[in-house]
Amino acid sequence: MRIGLTGGIGSGKSAVAELLAGHGAVIIDADLLAREAVAPGSPGLAAVVDAFGPGVLAPDGGLDRPSLGRLVFADADARAQLNGIVHPQVRRLAAEREAALSPSAVAVHVIPLLVETGQQGSFDLVVVVDVDEATQLRRIVTRDGLPESEARARIQAQASRAERLASADAVIDNNGPWNRLVPQVARLWRRVRGSA
Repeated sequence: MRIGLTGGIGSGKSAVAELLAGHGAVIIDADLLAREAVAPGSPGLAAVVDAFGPGVLAPDGGLDRPSLGRLVFADADARAQLNGIVHPQVRRLAAEREAALSPSAVAVHVIPLLVETGQQGSFDLVVVVDVDEATQLRRIVTRDGLPESEARARIQAQASRAERLASADAVIDNNGPWNRLVPQVARLWRRVRGSA
């Protein structure tokens, strides 16, 4: 079974994925694969440097993510150019990971931009981790140490909350504390295993 797990930045996708992994799901995380796609020495990193210049490199030769983030979250064309480089690599890596799984596995693809990239139809179930914008903003500022204006720009660069919810087969409400998240994920897992 293939599950697409998505939600806006700061929604708690990683927490939900961790709980699902505890139930036995295999997690294929697009953010981790995106890091692999632009690792030092990779063709992906070379393409990013070709597109955006050496200013996006850190002193150690890796990608300077904060510099690149400031650039692409302020410019939709630059963001589209970056996505055009990274997304095909991420999809290739995800397909490789999935191909290695047992047919009985439940593969949870954590894809922040699932809706934006039109992948809803590729999964047996689309799960949206939902939070209100105030909670989202607070989490991003606290977690990433970003100024509120940069955090807002990152939220606005993604699909709207309504667009994500419209694509959902299941919704996990993550506006509250951890102890409210745990039973919701357990119910989702029972649903998944019932239809697997």
